[in-house]
Amino acid sequence: MGPSSSASLLLYYSRRRTGATGVSGGVATSALFFLPTSLALLTSLLFVLYLFSTSTISPPHHLPLPDDLRRSQSPRLDPPGEYPVGRVGEVFAGGGVDAGIGLADVSTDTKGVKGGTPEINVYHDRDIFLTDYRDMNRSFKIYIYPHRSDDLFKNVFAAVNFDPEGNYASESFFKKNLVGSHFVTDDHSSADLFFMPFSIARLRHDKRVGVAGIQDFIRDYVAYISREYPYWNRTGGADHFYVACHSIGRSAMRKANAVRLNGIQVVCSSSYHLSGYVSHKDASLPQIWPRHGDLPDVMSSRRARLAFFAGGMNSHAREKLFQFWTNDSEIFVHRGRLPTRYSDELLGSKFCLHVKGFEVNTARVADSLYYGCVPVIIANHYDLPFSDVLNWKSFSVVVATLDIPLLKKILKGIDHDQYTVLQSNVMQVRKHFQWHSTPLDYDAFHMVMLELWLRRSSVRVPLNGF
Repeated sequence: MGPSSSASLLLYYSRRRTGATGVSGGVATSALFFLPTSLALLTSLLFVLYLFSTSTISPPHHLPLPDDLRRSQSPRLDPPGEYPVGRVGEVFAGGGVDAGIGLADVSTDTKGVKGGTPEINVYHDRDIFLTDYRDMNRSFKIYIYPHRSDDLFKNVFAAVNFDPEGNYASESFFKKNLVGSHFVTDDHSSADLFFMPFSIARLRHDKRVGVAGIQDFIRDYVAYISREYPYWNRTGGADHFYVACHSIGRSAMRKANAVRLNGIQVVCSSSYHLSGYVSHKDASLPQIWPRHGDLPDVMSSRRARLAFFAGGMNSHAREKLFQFWTNDSEIFVHRGRLPTRYSDELLGSKFCLHVKGFEVNTARVADSLYYGCVPVIIANHYDLPFSDVLNWKSFSVVVATLDIPLLKKILKGIDHDQYTVLQSNVMQVRKHFQWHSTPLDYDAFHMVMLELWLRRSSVRVPLNGF
């Protein structure tokens, strides 16, 4: 076929796509060139809209708060009765799988709140949240891929038998809680999701694997389960998930593209700006430094300082923060190790800054909530934990990196009544950002399970086809 024939064929198909067959060639040619021009104009328009929504030329999205958040006194939401929960409900009510717990437990954590002012708008839709939570607790089932008792990498697959500690404890805490829960099933036919239980944290420190060998290990593991079990091949891994808190967890999938593209990645480093993480398919795991004992009565603290941050200067956002606010009398930013107790600084500040470092995530968000400090999120493209359920604007302030020079103006623009409601809502949601040796209802474990529950649907090929 010569060049003239190819050109004629291209013109023919372009005329067919634009409905110009049988019309003059000039009309078809115009239609052919109109489509890319339109797409270019549409792309330019979307780019301008993006800049407008993320820059200071548009009104800040966090101010003012809605009228219902400005009210210092609001009617208490009447709980619509009680509903059964899973085995973890025993810690509240005793009994088995159908033990009851009042719905008021979701929204009445007002310990230390002056006047007991109820919090509102913490959930996108409270009724939907409670319904999903109830259904998840009743019927959600997960199959965990087994390993032999003499497996050379048993330490990588098995759950720990102690309470994890440290900056990346969320990964180990989740697996420990899951293994001992009523969500686990040995019946693969009843499983909603399949858990690949490898530990990225342990692979990092295993001298046989190390950071350099993690990608090969994961590739070989996925090849193994897809060869030895029929479950992966039914969906291409769409009903499989893994959990990792260290940032290397996401890059560990570079040689296992099916996991990265199809599987559910439950990771702390949940930046939708980077390739390898897909919002709504994947889920954000909160990075939480575990603390033991009862929640502190933080409302009695005198918060004399406007805002606080301490940490290394390992990102452009932090460099900008130190550039503008070092030595400020109201915003305390400190580089390196603090000369005072970290908890005292959190307790003494109205707002606590979470600023992106190497990754969008740090434990500072959970730290802030634990000590009753309103978190300020300065981490562009951070897919915040539990954002399918929680309304982050009701208990935090989100500031674009571009607006760091305006930080004091933004925070001082929040009046006393607005701040009172924000902090009151902090007191409500902090239960969702805690790990426990024995899981409690609505804690971090159950919130992660709910995120998985919301992602469970997939199309499967019947096993008898294999």
